[in-house]
Amino acid sequence: MNKQFPRVVLAVLCFFAFAFAINAQVGSYAITNAKIVTVSGAVIENGTVVIRNGLIESVGAGVKAPSDAKIFDGKGMTVYPGLFDADTSLGIPSQPAGAPGGGGQRGQTAGDDSNSNYADGLRPETMAASKLKAGDSQISAHRNAGFTTALTVDNSGIFNGQSAVINLAGDSVSEMIIRSPFAQHVTFTTLRGSYPGSLLGTFAALRQMFLDAKRHDELLKMYAKDPRGMKRPGADASLEALIPVVNGEQPVVFTANTEREIIRALDLAKEFKLKALISGGQESWKVADRLKADNIAVLLSLDFPKRTLSESKDAEPETLETLRLRAEVPKNPARLKAAGVRFAFHSGELKNMKDYFANAREAVENGLSEGDAVRAMTLTAAEILGVDNTLGSIEKGKIANLVLVKGGLLDKDASVAYVFVDGKEFEQPKKPEKPAGGANAGGAAPRVAGTWNLTIDVPGQSVASTLTLEQSAQTLTGTLSSDMFPATPIRDGKTTPTGFTFSVTVNVGGSDIPVAFDGRVTGNEVEGTIDTPQGPVAFRGTRVP
Repeated sequence: MNKQFPRVVLAVLCFFAFAFAINAQVGSYAITNAKIVTVSGAVIENGTVVIRNGLIESVGAGVKAPSDAKIFDGKGMTVYPGLFDADTSLGIPSQPAGAPGGGGQRGQTAGDDSNSNYADGLRPETMAASKLKAGDSQISAHRNAGFTTALTVDNSGIFNGQSAVINLAGDSVSEMIIRSPFAQHVTFTTLRGSYPGSLLGTFAALRQMFLDAKRHDELLKMYAKDPRGMKRPGADASLEALIPVVNGEQPVVFTANTEREIIRALDLAKEFKLKALISGGQESWKVADRLKADNIAVLLSLDFPKRTLSESKDAEPETLETLRLRAEVPKNPARLKAAGVRFAFHSGELKNMKDYFANAREAVENGLSEGDAVRAMTLTAAEILGVDNTLGSIEKGKIANLVLVKGGLLDKDASVAYVFVDGKEFEQPKKPEKPAGGANAGGAAPRVAGTWNLTIDVPGQSVASTLTLEQSAQTLTGTLSSDMFPATPIRDGKTTPTGFTFSVTVNVGGSDIPVAFDGRVTGNEVEGTIDTPQGPVAFRGTRVP
């Protein structure tokens, strides 16, 4: 025997032991001196949360920070469970308008290799997990706002497909997924250029597919029991995907906002004995008694109806019905709570997550307690999504998804200091400091005119763009363009002692996104930060000679 073998083994073991110790140290954190909102129990006014190996190791007022932990002093801060966004399309790449199955929405194409006998838009076999993209920029923006977990699904077509519950961090899709599939999702819409082209046809198509799925299940069971003398049932991915739904094994989420839509969804659920959820639910208070009686929860949108500032002053006055809806929707959460209907919040179509928290505050002002609002963002969402054994509250042994907030979560001046996902620390991106005395205090305007080739460091990718600036003293005009959006005029352009600032509204994927650039120029090089509705993003570039 080779006498060196034991030494080699010992060396290898020592190496791995050392590596394990280093990893343990890196993954060990303690948040001390913080107010802790556990959600599942009493609030701890001054306590400590210890994180190790991605889990909550301990929490309490008398807990001591381990010697190997990285310490976060939480004085003046509050620790909450990581927030849930309970119905989104986070991480699912968008497709150009007009793609099959979406009628101009986010595309849903089942693929040419599908054995489905149904058209795009009527294909429930589509899996969100198969479309997910790790590192999507919207994921990091949501995480910066305090969200750690989301329910995600493609939002196009009538059958949107099967959703997944994901954590908002991870280098791969497999690291992100917590539960897949979770539910089948249905939207009461129509298909462009094909059947069904009307809402009446949509409900007829839904009923027929549910009936077909039940019959297909019966045939498959009969054939499996005794195939002799029986024609083999044909395979159909769409019907097979609906079998767990019609058997009450998989939930179905109906996107429905009006009273009429919600009633139709409840009628379908009753007829086929479906395990249903309502998403959106703007007028769900009108049918709260039925929701309670049928034990149906609501994924409640915080995208409250509001009159937009861009509407023309000469526009027709809003109808009384519209005005009434705008006044009643913020009262909806409190009414559902009073009726005993479970609900979790989601962001809907909001582009700016500041509006999410502003609307949550509005719900509190209209009768919902702050504790119930926080619960709808955390533990109740985890319960509805079936992951409350590992997420949704601050308890020993649960996944360390936490958000550390300066002040209270629903304070108007609240700001997220740190986010932990799967026990991994995410510090907030820092905005560049402004020079004292104003944007142009104490200095002549630097020369920033010219054409700049910029690289915008969106998380998970780099986006090339071109900035053209024309300068008159301290005033700047010009355009910004990239492959993602056409040349767009900048506004409020000014020089600063270190570079320039300007604002621009870019149209990406049909959505207008307002952003503000703050660049620091050194010779022919620039670096800086873009302030977006969902958090800051870095950029850098060079001036074309």
